[in-house]
Amino acid sequence: MDTPLSPGLYIVATPIGNLGDITLRAIETFRGVSAIACEDTRVTGKLLNHLGIKQKLVRYDDHASEETREHLLRLASEQAVALVSDAGTPLISDPGFKLVRLARERGIPVTSLPGASAAIMAVTLSGIASDRFLFAGFLPSKDKARRDALRELAAIPATLVLYETAPRLVDALHAIGDLLPGREVAVARELTKKFEECRNGSAAELAAHYGAHPPKGEIVLVIAPPLPPEPEDHDIDALLRQAMVDAKPSQAAAQVAKATGLDRKMLYARAMELK
Repeated sequence: MDTPLSPGLYIVATPIGNLGDITLRAIETFRGVSAIACEDTRVTGKLLNHLGIKQKLVRYDDHASEETREHLLRLASEQAVALVSDAGTPLISDPGFKLVRLARERGIPVTSLPGASAAIMAVTLSGIASDRFLFAGFLPSKDKARRDALRELAAIPATLVLYETAPRLVDALHAIGDLLPGREVAVARELTKKFEECRNGSAAELAAHYGAHPPKGEIVLVIAPPLPPEPEDHDIDALLRQAMVDAKPSQAAAQVAKATGLDRKMLYARAMELK
């Protein structure tokens, strides 16, 4: 007999394609809760059937009523309730934010179980810098709004991670090529599935490829960070002479090094020559 869990809301990540990616802890949680809140009962029902688990399902998506949310909160205050999305980690461009927010405000325990995430998988698969990245969700569907969003993101010194739909991919790549020129882009699609693909290149190259080979499935875009600015052409002698009006060569070299980022020892040697 499965052991019931303590009351609260349990955020459970589910596979993004390959059902074998479900975690043991997720299975234990599904067996121990009193109900599972899910986007689509048919999708979650298929997963539970694969796992041999029978459980009460409550539909909870972006269009869920206030009444449904209140019902889940009342239930979670007395019993264990799981929250899942159709695939991946709930709340990451999926429903659940309002439910989790209200649960925390009302003192209902919230537990999050780690698991599959398409955004994280795409970053690790792409080979693009992963030390600093920004997940920006879905780009807008309208061209002007899409371009406005990309302009806003363009200056951020980090890898960008975006979700996109197959029918909008080529338009998105054209906009990326126009507004974020020169950056490497990776298109990751069908992740964990039979036809998984991660294709890297320029936005123009990828737009041409997918224009000729229309894609299917869920898509993650990974965009390399902006290139560092070209070094400024400093008039070193003029800067050193100006600094040495009121400072010793060593002090002048330190001042110019701080202002330009150039090597202090090199600047000191030049200052001594000028003196």
